[in-house]
Amino acid sequence: MTKGETSSGTQSHGIFQLQIALTMVLYLPESLWTSFADGRVRLRIDNSCPQTPITVHQMFKESLEKYGSLNALASKRNGKWEKITFSEYYCLCRKVAKSFLKLGLERFHSVAILGFNSPEWFISAVGAVFAGGIVTGIYATNSPEACYYMVHDSKTDIMVVENQKQLDKIMQIWNRLPHLKAVVLYKDSIAERHPNLYTMEEFLELGGDVSDSTLDDIINSQKPNQCCVLIYTSGTTGKPKGAMLSHDNITWTSAHCSRAGGMQPAEVQQESIVSYLPLSHVAAQMYDLWTGIKWGEQVYFAEPDALKGSLINTLKEVQPTSHMGVPRVWEKIMEKLQDASAQSGFMKKKMLSWAMSLSLERHLMGSNSSGLQQLWTRLADYLVLAKIRNALGLSSCQKHFCGAAPLNRETLDFFLGLNITLYEAYGMSETTGPHCLSGPCVYRQHSCGKPPPGCRVKLVDKDAEGNGEICFWGRTVFMGYLNMEDRTKETFDEEGWLHSGDLGKLDKDGFLYVTGRIKDLIITAGGENVPPIPIEDAVKKELPIVSNAMVIGDKKKFLSMFLTLKSVLDPDTSDPTDILTEQARDFCQRSGSKATRVSEIVATRDQAIYRAIQEGIDRVNSTATNRVHCIHKWIVLPRDFSIAGGELGPTMKLKRLAVLEKYRNETQRSNYGSFHIKMLFRKLL
Repeated sequence: MTKGETSSGTQSHGIFQLQIALTMVLYLPESLWTSFADGRVRLRIDNSCPQTPITVHQMFKESLEKYGSLNALASKRNGKWEKITFSEYYCLCRKVAKSFLKLGLERFHSVAILGFNSPEWFISAVGAVFAGGIVTGIYATNSPEACYYMVHDSKTDIMVVENQKQLDKIMQIWNRLPHLKAVVLYKDSIAERHPNLYTMEEFLELGGDVSDSTLDDIINSQKPNQCCVLIYTSGTTGKPKGAMLSHDNITWTSAHCSRAGGMQPAEVQQESIVSYLPLSHVAAQMYDLWTGIKWGEQVYFAEPDALKGSLINTLKEVQPTSHMGVPRVWEKIMEKLQDASAQSGFMKKKMLSWAMSLSLERHLMGSNSSGLQQLWTRLADYLVLAKIRNALGLSSCQKHFCGAAPLNRETLDFFLGLNITLYEAYGMSETTGPHCLSGPCVYRQHSCGKPPPGCRVKLVDKDAEGNGEICFWGRTVFMGYLNMEDRTKETFDEEGWLHSGDLGKLDKDGFLYVTGRIKDLIITAGGENVPPIPIEDAVKKELPIVSNAMVIGDKKKFLSMFLTLKSVLDPDTSDPTDILTEQARDFCQRSGSKATRVSEIVATRDQAIYRAIQEGIDRVNSTATNRVHCIHKWIVLPRDFSIAGGELGPTMKLKRLAVLEKYRNETQRSNYGSFHIKMLFRKLL
């Protein structure tokens, strides 16, 4: 290298450092956190993530220049897909923003959206941000009182609701909401007129006299370190907390975390995805809405009954290039395939078993598999597995993601058997969704991947096995909890690291493995710490009849367990019925029982099934690291867990405290399964 080249390189490096310094000066006037909606935070810009911060509008404008003519959103009307381009999408967002301003949306007050995924949801969300407001998603399953808390806490000026069912909730609480100025109904027609209640068509015409310059002034006044999105946590441990996300949180995460997961910009390949998970949850909102804008993706909207069975039909039509599901979605697909296999003929069962075992073995062996093994695997894929992926609507899917909760090993291995690798992501509302990701280029079995460049992870208070609390640093980290200064302070340490409350391990290559949650840790009467999830997963793997298993034993002398059995879901409500699934009935027959319903097993305490369950739990206990980790007693509950029953959250996470409260009387009764089968029946009878 010549002197001139060295000097030039030094000069370029100096300019680069100066750019970082100037950027940091622009966004260094404040603390790393705030609890005020109109607050600003210091952005976590350093040499590892020097990218210039931008607002949501700037991100959309950049994409508009590249992808304006491409289709952006597709929804089904009267059996046909209707599509709008990115140019049309942007214009509609501006139109909505003007109407919000006309209705009196104030800076840093909220627009709350209550309903299933749709173009109106997206356009209202982006329009709210353009107008200087904050978008707040509310779960469609929320009760009126749960809606009231979020709408009141966020100072919602305008609500956008899907249908009459959601409107009825708001009408019950409107008189207690001093900030609520108007409600917009985006699907149904208005059955009964009320002041300040509009259809979407009426609403879109309201802002006609708001000038472009008025809107542009508001857009141009926005800063990347200001709040634009509120994500309310589920509130399983108290009141829901409003996690404030900045423009930079949204735009930086959309750009860099999605690329780490292998999502492609449209100039390389236009990704197509299906939007069906609740947009009030950070994972779906980031994956469907904001990343879609950043990389020019085409988003297809599923039908509202997607999780009741119609999702597969949509997937078959769309043939997405990428698909995301929470663990329970992947588990339900697995269970349906297992049920279908149980009902098929002998040869079909054998062929599927042969093909899946070859595929799983190849994935587990990786590059160590022989040429002959690879040849047989390709043949099995062609003859069997490709047809199953096609039946699932995933024949064109290159990336299959899972997030929002831990995924058990059985499900991971099952899909590897179908030649589908589930890429796990890990994060939380407070990290704008993903902080660690797996993808085609970053993958290790049973790990949730690595943080992308610019994000960091550390473990604190590690135990002898290397498990410690996972802490985050980076531009994914949120601003703070709205109106909760004390809770915000508790979340950050003195150096500004965000404490997750989750336990994990890091391997020598920096891959993260989530091993539990501190709050879920069971501390027995003897002071032993027991992580419940590995025990629960082991029981479910050992007993195919079991749908949910939950360990209990906090401050107790030994561990007990709640069990629920796999039952057919009601096609209209998705609630569990009393009828056992095909897989569960097959388990009963193999165990010597003729039961076909959950109630038959529970009411009669079916000896064959209870014996088989005990034998399975004994096998799990035999592999326990010590006796403290053994299940001594158990009980089969009369109904599987569900969202409607209150045991599961909107993303199908187990709400342990709610389960304990609901079945408190069961924990105090002595009709548990015991450690020895004879004692079991003595207690039960």
